[in-house]
Amino acid sequence: MTETHLVIGAGAVGSALASQLAEAGKNVVLFTRSGRGPEHKLITRVAGDASSIEELVDSAPKAVAIYNCANPPHYDKWATEWPPLAKAFLEYAEATGAVLVTCSNLYGYGPTEKKLTEDLPLNGTWVNSRVRAQMWRDAKKLNDDGVIRATEVRGSDYLSPGLQSRFGDRVVPVVKAGKSVQLLGETDHLHTFTAPADVATLMRTIALDKRAWGKAWHVPSNPPKTQREVVQDIAKELGLGEAKVGSVPQAVLGLMGLFNPTIRELNNGRYMFNASFVMDDSAARKMFDREPTPWATIIKNLVAAYETRSAAQ
Repeated sequence: MTETHLVIGAGAVGSALASQLAEAGKNVVLFTRSGRGPEHKLITRVAGDASSIEELVDSAPKAVAIYNCANPPHYDKWATEWPPLAKAFLEYAEATGAVLVTCSNLYGYGPTEKKLTEDLPLNGTWVNSRVRAQMWRDAKKLNDDGVIRATEVRGSDYLSPGLQSRFGDRVVPVVKAGKSVQLLGETDHLHTFTAPADVATLMRTIALDKRAWGKAWHVPSNPPKTQREVVQDIAKELGLGEAKVGSVPQAVLGLMGLFNPTIRELNNGRYMFNASFVMDDSAARKMFDREPTPWATIIKNLVAAYETRSAAQ
């Protein structure tokens, strides 16, 4: 019998993961709030409440792995929206024996001047960073106690279409229109960027590999770039000259944060762009023999997504 994989969430990572698994011949149950997601004969799309262990078990009574690619709807309400989801995923892993593979980020480390490695302490100082750190602590404890098997992958900021990426809807159409781009944070500090497809690839690679369990792994990513360099690479791919790049003044963001809770929470993570923020991914590269998608391909695919959208309109 073909094994079943339960994927929670159909954002950039969840959709890529579901497609990769299906193309590899695996049965996939894609569980989301909306029931939307990529179409494939091996993907069964289910709409439901992912915080309900009953609904998860009903959708996939016996999956070999559950992949947490969820994204709570309110960025400023992670403290209340994440815990019920995380609890359900732990319960599902315990009830079914599925390996829990979580898609996470670098928030948990908090501000640091060090290069980011998986063994850094999780000293996050703001709400969203503490939430993500605690999710891993809870999963790792149950893994180490032999209750479940769990692993986590951590990527840096995504380069992808849409609003979740700093260089998606907020940048590509603006550059294409010849307008000045206004970025959040400093524009000239080195920063690691990650392709969602590479997150998905690492998740499916390590899910059933016992060497990965009980540990967190950084997603193989390209050498760091500054935000300014990324914008210029996008402009070049669009066949344009040098783009105008600026930064939204911190005072303006602070004022906006007084009235917009999402901006206020984003401001808490501004340290990631106000200094160099570089991730070491050597452990996953070495252990699982993985390399990132070439940078030129990532930029080409990013721009192509908007060219296709324009053509359709």
